[in-house]
Amino acid sequence: MKNINIEDFRISSKINIKDLPTQLDLKADKNELKEALREVSEDLAEIQNAMYAHGKYSVLFCIQGMDTAGKDSLIREVFKEFNVRGIVAHSFKKPTDLELKHDYLWRHYIALPARGKFGIFNRTHYENVLVTRVHPKYLMYENMPGIDSVDDVNEAFWSRRFEEINNFERHIADNGTIIFKFFLNLSKDEQKNRLLRRLRRTDKQWKFSADDLKERKLWDKYQDCYEDVLNRSSKPHAPWFNIPADDKPTARYLVAKILYDTLKTYSDIKEPELPGKEKANIDLYKQELENE
Repeated sequence: MKNINIEDFRISSKINIKDLPTQLDLKADKNELKEALREVSEDLAEIQNAMYAHGKYSVLFCIQGMDTAGKDSLIREVFKEFNVRGIVAHSFKKPTDLELKHDYLWRHYIALPARGKFGIFNRTHYENVLVTRVHPKYLMYENMPGIDSVDDVNEAFWSRRFEEINNFERHIADNGTIIFKFFLNLSKDEQKNRLLRRLRRTDKQWKFSADDLKERKLWDKYQDCYEDVLNRSSKPHAPWFNIPADDKPTARYLVAKILYDTLKTYSDIKEPELPGKEKANIDLYKQELENE
């Protein structure tokens, strides 16, 4: 299998989204990729166990992509080896009435992982500069001061919102959250194939919605918005990674590998030692149990 350098996927300078690959040949078949993913996932699970015991860092795993990009299945496969006690997943849908009574970041703040845990944001706080930018009428539900109509939503509004999101990530990173943001970069042709597959397979039809086709017609607008997101919010403490997503096994392996190669650099993530007195008396505790 082809070796990968995670820096090849990090967004570290201004990009044109049309130049980012949606396909990558790792010189491996599906079985090889599946086995490689299993091995990396097991290594990640060991780090998670140590991180849970260590209790000093948390991980925020953010995943974005167009409909059918493979978000749900990627999460399932990458984290299948994890102990459930150390992982919490959130899928952010249309805001509830309660959430709309708060600022748009509130529901994301209260969903952040505690120290020692992995938190998954399946669709993320970036929906607030993606979906709402494509459909600015949705902002009217937020009932914000000074925003009385779509005409009030200007470039200054979006610049302020990006600044707020960047400050949010800076704050949580400074307080021990390791942030990963993955853009599943799917081609329009592959999305068409996956939508057709949903329609043709009776066991997949439940996933289809007529809105999928309406949103597909806005593909170019979404791509422009994603490009802006990647350029405005990929920071050293909260980087975006472009993941070629036309092949699901490849995308899953890349994400797992990026997670592992990054987290293993944190040499201070390790299980805590027993207090000195208890450590010194381990042999006595063993003997007491053995002699019961």
